[in-house]
Amino acid sequence: MQNIQSHFQYVSYLWDEEYAASLGRDEVALLIYRSNLLGADLRLTNYGGGNTSAKTTEKDPLTGQPVEVMWIKGSGGDLGTLKKSGLAGLYLDRLQSLKKVYRGLQFEDEMVELFNHSIYDLKSKAPSIDTPLHAFLPYKHIDHLHPDAAIAIAASKEGKQINHELFSGQIGWVDWQRPGFDLGLKLDAAVQENPNLRGIMLGGHGLFTWGDTAYESYVNTLEVIERYSAFLQDNYNKKRKVFGGWRSQPVPADKRKEQAAALAPVLRGLCSSQTRMIGHFTDDERVLEFINSHDVDKLAPLGTSCPDHFLRTKISPLVLSLSPDENLSDAKAIRSKLEPAFEAYRVMYKNYYEKCKHPNSPAVRDANPVIILYPGVGMFSFAKDKQTARVASEFYINAINVMKGAEAVSEYVALEPQEAFNIEYWLLEEAKLQRMPKPKPLSGKIALITGSGGGIGKAIAKKFADEGACVILNDNDAERLETANIEFLKNFGKDTVSSVSLDVTSAQSVEEAFKAAALAFGGVDIIVNCAGLSISKPLTEHTEQDWNLLYNVMQKGQFLVSKYGVEILRKQQLGGDILNIVSKNGLMAGPNNVAYGSVKAAQLHMSRLLAAELGPEKIRVNVVNPDAVIADSKIWQSGWAEGRAKAYGISVEELPSYYAKRTLLNEIILPEDIANACFVFVGSLLNKSTGNMLNVDGGLSTVFAR
Repeated sequence: MQNIQSHFQYVSYLWDEEYAASLGRDEVALLIYRSNLLGADLRLTNYGGGNTSAKTTEKDPLTGQPVEVMWIKGSGGDLGTLKKSGLAGLYLDRLQSLKKVYRGLQFEDEMVELFNHSIYDLKSKAPSIDTPLHAFLPYKHIDHLHPDAAIAIAASKEGKQINHELFSGQIGWVDWQRPGFDLGLKLDAAVQENPNLRGIMLGGHGLFTWGDTAYESYVNTLEVIERYSAFLQDNYNKKRKVFGGWRSQPVPADKRKEQAAALAPVLRGLCSSQTRMIGHFTDDERVLEFINSHDVDKLAPLGTSCPDHFLRTKISPLVLSLSPDENLSDAKAIRSKLEPAFEAYRVMYKNYYEKCKHPNSPAVRDANPVIILYPGVGMFSFAKDKQTARVASEFYINAINVMKGAEAVSEYVALEPQEAFNIEYWLLEEAKLQRMPKPKPLSGKIALITGSGGGIGKAIAKKFADEGACVILNDNDAERLETANIEFLKNFGKDTVSSVSLDVTSAQSVEEAFKAAALAFGGVDIIVNCAGLSISKPLTEHTEQDWNLLYNVMQKGQFLVSKYGVEILRKQQLGGDILNIVSKNGLMAGPNNVAYGSVKAAQLHMSRLLAAELGPEKIRVNVVNPDAVIADSKIWQSGWAEGRAKAYGISVEELPSYYAKRTLLNEIILPEDIANACFVFVGSLLNKSTGNMLNVDGGLSTVFAR
């Protein structure tokens, strides 16, 4: 393995002979293994892009006779994470027989439904549109990938000639055509004409390679891509000025992050004029090289070439006219400066739709940009969720790589607008969109919950993440925060969760937390003030330190988090929610509770004041009043339990049952109960409710609102 690894400089040879041998002759398992290796390297293919297949001999469940079956990655799957459940297994002879009923290019979409009549494995994923491209090629193992290096040749003006010379005719060429049945026939014809091909390049699209075994296909794929990559590198070395050279230098890394955090909520608001979007930011060196070049104004409007790139990034990006050191402190002024550019983009997109649409085209979609380039700073992407935004960013970096390579060897050629439209508004793509699950109630929302390392805050964060929100975990306890972060990443993934250390008593710490939220997801929609602590003592035993601590964490903390959170909400102009976790003690007077009870009353009234002030901006402020939530709480560590037990004349061990018995419902209150109440306020059913409070205490008549 070491020897063959040394043959590759631009791709990674990952094949483990021992592991592959453990799979024996299970060709389907080897297909999955090969696919995972190929999908692990973004230089070879993109997330969700590409396709692999293998042809095997299986026993027909009806006749018991041997039949040829093709296993291919199903529609919408990802090579890097592919499992058998993501494959489609189809009778090869039935796929071949579809040639007899094919009525021509005008009717090729009808062939997709016929793929279902060829299904062998009843657990199959929906067959991909690329199914005939694999079925009609006479090879056991086939890889169809979108390597940047190959597409750079495929998308260059002289690509066909370069491709022929590079491989002495061993890699065929088929001109650009939308994927489908007819393209499969053209691949078949290319191989019939030249049986000695080791692969075929699809103009402007991608690469097909193959082999008699999974391993042979894998190595052939790597070797071909390695050759393209080496050729590009030779040309980079000869051509010193990539993209025409640097027009300007990017600002330092810390300044880039500062500018991005300040601008992201403004951009998010502008991009969310139709649907609330989640953002992603990158200042990857490849992005900086492109956006700060002389050729960015020439190349960016051309858009992408590969359909996989285009589907994620839209017809073209929006390039901002802001200087990299622009003063972004006045959000209103910046928004006013950017609004004409966004409106011009929307007009451009609608004109593109009107010019290219067909009589049966789906209705025009969201006209806002997906990719936004900020010269000197970096690239933003906005989409319905974080994963889609991040993947769009990755695809545009692939497109940058393609443009760079094509310009180095020849001249970059983008997809024609009509062809791009035919892909974007393809009825088959529209059907795929319509099959997607209905968004969860908090999809597109971003929530920052203070004190979410444990207890009530963690339960609220979990509930919101379950309901589709992106969440920013935070706590002043580093160990507690790290434990929660690991748990959330495991359960929800990096596209749902971000974490930041937060001391709610520090204005700088609060401001940095919201900057982190803007960089991670583009802004914030839901702010939950949950951080708190409890001290229970008689008046004369309370110290000034006790008093200051309680008021700093809960009243000052609520003030600071609300203040800096509202600044983000105002930048977005999308409204929003502030939820304050107060307590029944804000309404009820009890013994040995002067500091805690009074600060809770202050929090409660601050909520009313903010509701009155922020209502005209569609920012709702509501309160949830828990009582006696003990599970997973630090309350036992503060002496609170001892203090309350003393006040009630009982032992600490008796507290849980005491709290339950004093309620009308005789119930113990759990963190999840508070989380459910919070969701009631932000889950869209109470959008016209502000200045309200919801008691979650099992029923205490002494705190009934009156």
